[in-house]
Amino acid sequence: TWHLEKIPQIVSERTFSLESPKFEAKTNLELNSVCGIECQRKLPVPSLSDLKDLLSYETVFENGSRTLTEVNVLGLVLDPAGNTTTRRATRKKRQIYGTDSRFSIYDKRFMTNFPFNTAVKISTGCSGILISPKHVLTAAHCLHNGKDYVKGSKRLRVGLMKTKSRGDGRKRKGARRNSMPSFQWTRVKSTHIPKGWFKGVSGDIALDYDYAVLELKRPHKRKYMELGISPTIKMMPRSMIHFSGFDNDRSGQLVYRFCSISDESNDLFYQYCDAEPGSTGSGIYLRLKEPNKKKWKRKIIAVYSGHQWVDVNGEQQDYNVAVRITPLKYAQICFWIHGNDENCTQG
Repeated sequence: TWHLEKIPQIVSERTFSLESPKFEAKTNLELNSVCGIECQRKLPVPSLSDLKDLLSYETVFENGSRTLTEVNVLGLVLDPAGNTTTRRATRKKRQIYGTDSRFSIYDKRFMTNFPFNTAVKISTGCSGILISPKHVLTAAHCLHNGKDYVKGSKRLRVGLMKTKSRGDGRKRKGARRNSMPSFQWTRVKSTHIPKGWFKGVSGDIALDYDYAVLELKRPHKRKYMELGISPTIKMMPRSMIHFSGFDNDRSGQLVYRFCSISDESNDLFYQYCDAEPGSTGSGIYLRLKEPNKKKWKRKIIAVYSGHQWVDVNGEQQDYNVAVRITPLKYAQICFWIHGNDENCTQG
């Protein structure tokens, strides 16, 4: 069941202008030197002052101008346990683990309906998910490498799926409804990235804040997916997660997958869902029951950050990692969507 949680408040304290970015970084869809499972266990618990700094955010506008907004965090109860992780058996393989368990979605009835229609393509080569009539959630590193914005993010666009049929379009009785997605491209008006993404941990990239929200220039009229607070592994049915994106090795196809989570920290999920570059930035979702109702509902509980290599016990280990939507991140993303915290008191 989805459990309602009281959300801390994130309020804007002051906004000031920064110089325009250079937009010279290369897009890198596979990150290295990442603070992984062992590193996460050793991290100190961030103080309220740290969190205010990490959750302050940059906004880049369509004309290339940039601002920094400093925030305050109200009503937060700090967790003294720190970045604990659940120890489980690790595996040492590549991005496709054993048999490839991904599904390419061809049928137009599925592709253009919820939840698959919420998947979008980002012009820098990543995926994303619709979270409001005007907003898209994706990974921060699709837009910024930690030092500068990537080249393609200056004229950023989002591709919403539309479908074109294979062949001449004539329908035959009993024919498969196969179609390839084509995209209706929409310009991005502004981009929000948390300051936590720009601050490395011990010189390494910290994935805890690898998320960004894009505001579209024009609203779409499609069904979008709501945000949810990420539950712990033991609160999920069979620890199972789902996500869809546009993997590079299956060009022109929408690819869906599901798997169980293997490990978790306060901010990250470690899992072995089969995925390839291109699906980075996809919204990871769960299907749980609504409180006091028989109805089931899908909600986004994490952002897929991609395939990572890290040092674990002195040797290279790999996994696929996702950034969890914690109550704090829910409050921040909700604030970005609504421009205030009035609609963000519970999640």
